[in-house]
Amino acid sequence: MTVPDRTATIGAEDCPDWPAEWAGGGTVTPSSPGAVRTGLDVLLAEGIPGLAGARVGLITNPTGVDRGLRSGIDRLHASDRVSLVALYGPEHGVRGDAQAGARVGAGTDPRTGLPTHSLYGEERRPTVRMLAGLEALLFDVQDVGVRYYTYASTMVLAQEAAAAAGLPFVVLDRPNPLSGSRVEGPTLDLAFASFVGAFPVPVRHGLTVGELARLVAAERGWPEPTVVAMRGWRREQWFDATGLPWVQPSPNLPTLTSVTLYPGTCLVEGTNASEGRGTTRPFEFLGAPWLDPFRLAEDLSARGLPGVAFRPAWFTPTFSKHAGRPCGGVQVHVVDRAALRPVALGLHLLDALRRPDPAAFAWAEGPDGVPFVDRLLGSDGPRRALEAGLGIEEVTEGWAAETRAFVARRRPAILYP
Repeated sequence: MTVPDRTATIGAEDCPDWPAEWAGGGTVTPSSPGAVRTGLDVLLAEGIPGLAGARVGLITNPTGVDRGLRSGIDRLHASDRVSLVALYGPEHGVRGDAQAGARVGAGTDPRTGLPTHSLYGEERRPTVRMLAGLEALLFDVQDVGVRYYTYASTMVLAQEAAAAAGLPFVVLDRPNPLSGSRVEGPTLDLAFASFVGAFPVPVRHGLTVGELARLVAAERGWPEPTVVAMRGWRREQWFDATGLPWVQPSPNLPTLTSVTLYPGTCLVEGTNASEGRGTTRPFEFLGAPWLDPFRLAEDLSARGLPGVAFRPAWFTPTFSKHAGRPCGGVQVHVVDRAALRPVALGLHLLDALRRPDPAAFAWAEGPDGVPFVDRLLGSDGPRRALEAGLGIEEVTEGWAAETRAFVARRRPAILYP
């Protein structure tokens, strides 16, 4: 069957202030190498007005590199632009040495000798003790543009802590790797807020972290953050058009393809099927021991989903769900990323994984007893609709209005129009 395009993706046709060539994703011409400069590069070259030599803390991880792949920690530690005195690590840690979901401890950075504070351990936000002695708190982490990726939640909680402490909050901006010209999925219902959804935005929000920080501050009445804006980034650019080096944002998102699929295939994480963790293609391989890969691929292919193709595949995860057990499933191949609607894809995957054997399939519960997929989608509506046998177009009905409202809501926060 061919599925109607009712997946609530916002493009140029929905936003009259966007150039017409952005409709349908547009054609992106790659920038020359180094053409885009991140907020870190700009800070190192120009400094931050009013904070010259200030004692600062830095929330960062291995993605916080300059365009020469040198660590921002090392660059700022050796720089006189600011005085770097403390480090703060999100999920996976300051140096990226922790696996997904693993608690991160505090300690000392072995390279610089700076104290490291964990924002993914006992505490999820900086405490008063962690911020003592600072004159500003900096954030430099490469996000992936998806609401349930935990780096954005870390930033929001750090903003709140900085506001309470009267500290300037500074974001060194980086590209949204999925471009800033697409918005898709439901807006979070705050009744389902969690660390995989800390602020009411759609699943794919189309913002940079600097723009997101501006939106959060404006709507929560916090001081406006200082955003060290990029130079040369255009809203329609995907990461591979920026000329910047790719550093995988976390252990299970190794490539831009995995990030491209993540807004949808991450929903499988809310089930007892494997989302491909423990394989060489996480969030591309999907399946479970009880599934027939050929029937699953035929079902998904018959749905006529834009931008993707499905190959029947066997895989055996080395860790995470079904470790050491052969899983039947599919590899999802991106064939046209401009046409792809990843959140709608994710709902089709949930439906297709559940249908062959509803008794074997199960929704994964979070530590609070709430189905984890409800936390990811920001509502229990989609799960209940799938359980009731509704079609995907019925599940997504209403999303378009939500995303149009969000595009209008976010407009004052936009830095790269």
